[in-house]
This record gives sequence, C-alpha cells and structure tokens, in this order.
Amino acid sequence: MVRRIEVTGSGGVPLVAWEFADPPKAGDAPGEAGRTPGVLLLHGLMGRASHWAGTARWLAERHRAVALDQRGHGRSAKPTDAPYTRETYVADAVAAIEQLGLGPAVLVGHAMGALTAWQLAAARPDLVRGLVICDMRASALGAASQREWEQWFDAWPTPFATLGDVRKWFGEDDPWAERPSAARGEFFAEVMTEHEDGWRPVFSPAQMLRTRETWVHDAHWDELAQVTCPTLVVRGLDGALGRAEAQEMVRVLPQGQYAEVTDAGHLVHYDQPGAWQAAVQPFLDGLPEG
Repeated sequence: MVRRIEVTGSGGVPLVAWEFADPPKAGDAPGEAGRTPGVLLLHGLMGRASHWAGTARWLAERHRAVALDQRGHGRSAKPTDAPYTRETYVADAVAAIEQLGLGPAVLVGHAMGALTAWQLAAARPDLVRGLVICDMRASALGAASQREWEQWFDAWPTPFATLGDVRKWFGEDDPWAERPSAARGEFFAEVMTEHEDGWRPVFSPAQMLRTRETWVHDAHWDELAQVTCPTLVVRGLDGALGRAEAQEMVRVLPQGQYAEVTDAGHLVHYDQPGAWQAAVQPFLDGLPEG
C-alpha cells in the first residue's frame, strides 16, 4: 500500500512524499503507525521516490517508511523561479520530517540525497537518529566533472521513441555509463514521461545541471565530521565512491560504519536490492531507540 502525501517545502514549494506500508492487520491498535520509528528516503539527482519502492517495502515491516520526491523531481513541483541550492534541499527534507512527524528519523540517502541527509544531520541533530549514506563522495568533483555531465545530457537521443529505447540506451549503449546493466535501463525508464513526440525525462536537464553546480565545486568533509549520529557508508564496488574515500569518510564520522556491495555500480539499491538490504538492515536493527 502506497499513500501520497502533500508537503510544503521551503519557500512554499509543493512537494510530494510517498508512504509505504502494509495494509493494517485485524486487531492493530489505531495510530500505531505514528509511534513506529520514521525513515525518510532521499533519492539522488534525476531520481524519484519510486526508486526506493523495493527498499521501502522491507523497511515498512518495522518502520514508517516515507520517500520524498525532491523539488524538481518526480511528482513534486519544478518551479523555474525557485532556488535549487543545498540550503533549500535540506530545508525541504526538514519540512518533510516535521510536517509528517517522522523525527527523530533515520535518513537514507543516495548520491545527492545522501549529501542532503548528512547536511541535515549536521545542522539538525535533534531530527536525526541514524544515517545511511549510499555512494556519495565528500570530496569536490570540480569543473571537469560538471562539463562531462553537460556533454552527457547533450548526448541523450531524446525524445526516445519507446520505453524500450530508453532501457536499451541507458542499459546498454550509453558511453558514459560506468556500469551498463538492465537495472540502469529500468532506473531511467522510471524517470521518463510520454509526450506527443516521444519519451522525455520528467525533470529539466538544465535544472539538474544548475542543481549539481551547487555542490560539485566544494568538499563536504567538515559537515560530515559534524554528524554525531550512527552512520553507515555504503558503496557499490563499481560505483562513484572509491573504497579509500569511503573508508576515510567512516574515519571522519564520529560514529561511522562501512559496507560495500559487490557486483553493484552507483545505483547500489537498484542494482543489488538483496545485498543492499543485507548491508543496511543490521545497521538499522542496531540503532538505539529514538
């Protein structure tokens, strides 16, 4: 069972969150879900809340699992006149936690969502009791990385004639893919929508580049060191986060732990959902009560 929830983000931007839960069983006490530990799932750049569906379903067995479509993504608003800064993404996540009564919550973030999660945990430790960082680097990526992304977006053969073409290009033919796979093709098929001329992304690529511009030139080690809650750093063996940097992130974190998933690229939770669960669930089970 998935429930759509409206959230008012920073500056009044309308956001959409999705709560994943099993149907209530006979004899369940009313309001029980409100006392269940909350988990907020934050997707990466270009992602959407539905990418967390598999994770949220097993989380929902023990937690109140909510995935947020962040501004500019999914079903949330994509205003052209609103900021897409680090501060606004963090403020949006704070709004979701407070308006949905999730705190103190566990934050689970992938890529950009992981950066948002640890910046929130550093700024508002009262709202966060645990943190999972999935395949996000703390070091600066620089101007060359941003230029590569611009070239990558320019290379997309949009509009795609069919969703099959989407799956094939991102899963097999994309020359920028660090790890081509059927899962990668499915991941991108989820962020496409049909237009009269074919299939295009639900987000604006130009807006994604502006969003990325706000973090790629800076390192984020200082904020990482300010995260006081237990934190798990997870990397895919073939992902964007190298082992040495991941282990340094764990060392910098006051309560850092490390896990890696073999046979996985950047999209760890999508590439290897079973191994991802095996890495994350013991960490969640070991967290102190909020």
